[in-house]
Amino acid sequence: MNPRVKTVTPADNYRLHLTFTNGEQGIYDCSPLLDFGVFRELRNPVYFRQVHVLHGSVAWPHEQDICPDTLYEDSLRGDARQLNAAEAHAPYGTNANTTPERSE
Repeated sequence: MNPRVKTVTPADNYRLHLTFTNGEQGIYDCSPLLDFGVFRELRNPVYFRQVHVLHGSVAWPHEQDICPDTLYEDSLRGDARQLNAAEAHAPYGTNANTTPERSE
């Protein structure tokens, strides 16, 4: 079983900064979801920022939620320094399935 979400903080460009129960941090890009059904409401930045943790996943007031396994598997994961660098260079609307490599 994958770790669950412990904390979530909304960020710019429809991204979520996540901390998982195993201590890992990640960034999940919600922008690919914004054209589908109930997720269209997340286009409203004020509403998007109302995200909260619910039962190890993330949810919004009108019951939109994202599978916790999807959040973990499709998030860009690493330490804070790596995530800040990766987010600054990541194309808008993409998720990465791999942990950023450390430069030595």
